[in-house]
Amino acid sequence: MNLPINEQTVLITGAGRGLGSSISKSFHREGAKVIINYRKSYKSAKRLSDSLGDKAILIKGDIRNKEEVLQMSQELSDQKIIINTIIHNAINDYKFNGEKRKKIDEIDWQDFQNQIETSQQGFLNLLNIFTPSMRKENFGRFITVGTNLFQNPVVPYHDYTAAKGGLLSITRTAAIDLGQFNITVNMISGGLLKITDASKDTPEEVFDYIKSITPLRRVTTTDDFSDAVLFFASPWSRAITGQNLIVDGGLVLN
Repeated sequence: MNLPINEQTVLITGAGRGLGSSISKSFHREGAKVIINYRKSYKSAKRLSDSLGDKAILIKGDIRNKEEVLQMSQELSDQKIIINTIIHNAINDYKFNGEKRKKIDEIDWQDFQNQIETSQQGFLNLLNIFTPSMRKENFGRFITVGTNLFQNPVVPYHDYTAAKGGLLSITRTAAIDLGQFNITVNMISGGLLKITDASKDTPEEVFDYIKSITPLRRVTTTDDFSDAVLFFASPWSRAITGQNLIVDGGLVLN
């Protein structure tokens, strides 16, 4: 079985703003039912939900906390909602602030831990809680959001890059376990996106530099990225799992 996007119910973590909001809009445009997960951004998440209408549902939950993820699952189950596709987009209050970032001799382990808990622990919680229902349906799509920084650290954001590197490893190993149940697990990695809450503090000269060295000579937008996410959820990607698709205008060439 391979469900078209307009028959899927899609949970997007960290969907209240920025990239998550854009991904939600892309899936809604294609006819999917969209579950908008948020942790703190209630007002922006509510505005998004209201704008999308009946095929959007708002749900609060900190994915770092397994009990909260279980509660999210129970709330959806009580409404007879079965999740087919999960987009793991949430990050932990990060700012891509150029030279204001912590250098390697200034950063400490807690900075790494803060990002790892959302990127890796959060994803593991989602896998633990939602995989059983996908196995029962013999269909599922997990799509993680990565970064091109672990291939080209044009700005060395140490903690963020390490957390996403580990997330890619989990994406690949989970793909091996889950493939037999028609559940695919893939990653989409962007470069610096223009503009999200995380990138709004990025100096304009960084955007200009990336634009100048990118083959397409432009900075990737959230809409560019979000539309690429649709591919891994669609039947066209049914034979693809454990992969990392880079959406950055050709800055990183595999």
